[in-house]
Amino acid sequence: MGLTKRIIPCIDVDIDDDGNAAVYTGVNFENLEYTGNPVELAAEYNESGADEFVFLDITASAEGRETMLEVVSGVADECFIPLTVGGGIRTTEDIKETLRAGADKVSITTGALERPALITEGAAAFGSQCIVISVDARRRYDDEGQHYSDTDQGSCWFECTKKGGREGTGIDVIEWAEEAQRRGAGELFVNSIDRDGTEEGYDIPLIRAVSEAVSTPVIASSGCGGPSDVYEVLTDGAADAALAASIFHFGEFTVREVKEYLDERDIPVRLWAGPSCGHNHNEDPELYGNNSTVYHPQ
Repeated sequence: MGLTKRIIPCIDVDIDDDGNAAVYTGVNFENLEYTGNPVELAAEYNESGADEFVFLDITASAEGRETMLEVVSGVADECFIPLTVGGGIRTTEDIKETLRAGADKVSITTGALERPALITEGAAAFGSQCIVISVDARRRYDDEGQHYSDTDQGSCWFECTKKGGREGTGIDVIEWAEEAQRRGAGELFVNSIDRDGTEEGYDIPLIRAVSEAVSTPVIASSGCGGPSDVYEVLTDGAADAALAASIFHFGEFTVREVKEYLDERDIPVRLWAGPSCGHNHNEDPELYGNNSTVYHPQ
C-alpha cells in the first residue's frame, strides 16, 4: 500500500459589499459567485472526512492588503484538521501572524515570486512543513518557455502568474518548482488558471510535469468535476493530494463519496468518519508525511 492520498476542500475568500468575509466560486479566477460563510463551511468540512482544509484570501495580494486574520482565527476554531492559509503573505512576520491566528501552514504565491528568499527564511524560521508554495500556472503556446509538455492542443509551457492570476511573470513553472524545492518548500500547491472552476478535469500535463520534476509533495488544484477526475490526477498526474472546491461547495459530491470511489479503485485513502472519531492528525505520519509536525508560535 502506498502513501495515503489526501482529499482537500478549499475555500476562496473575499470581502463582500458589506465588508464581510465571504466564500466565492468562479471560473478562470473570474466571474465570482457567492458560495457561503467561511466559518460555516469550515465547520462542515471539518466533519466531512476531509484530510486538510485550505483557506485562500483571493484578493489580498492584488489589493496589497494583509490576510484577514480575524476570519482565519474563526475558521481555525472550527477546523481540527490541518489548515493552510494563503493570500497577502509577504514577510516572515506575516507567516508568524498567520500561524499564530491558527493556521498550520501558509500558502505563498506572489510574495515568494517577488522575493524568493522568503521561502528560505520561512523554512528556516518555522520549518519546511509550514511552507506551501502556491503556483498559479497558465499554458503558453509560444517559444519563450524552458520546459514543454504535450497537450491535446499542442506543445506548451507553463507560466507562473501572480496577484491571483492577474499578472504574468515570464517564469517557467518547472524552473520555479525546482527552485522552491531547493529553498525548502514543504509542499507545492499547483493551480491551473486555464481549468479553474470549469469542472472539466485537472490539467494533467501540468500536474504530471511538476510531479516528475520534484520530490516535494504536489497538491493538484483547479478543474475537478468529480471522483474520476481525482482518480486521474492521483494516477496519471502522480499528485500526492487533490484539492477541490465547486463539487463540494454545491453538493455535487461529498468528500466521503470521492474517497469511497478511490478506495474501490485501490487508491489508498483515509476513510475515517471525521474529527469526532478522535483521530489526531499530528500522530499520523503516513497520512501527512513531513507535514505531521506543526509549528504554532506563541
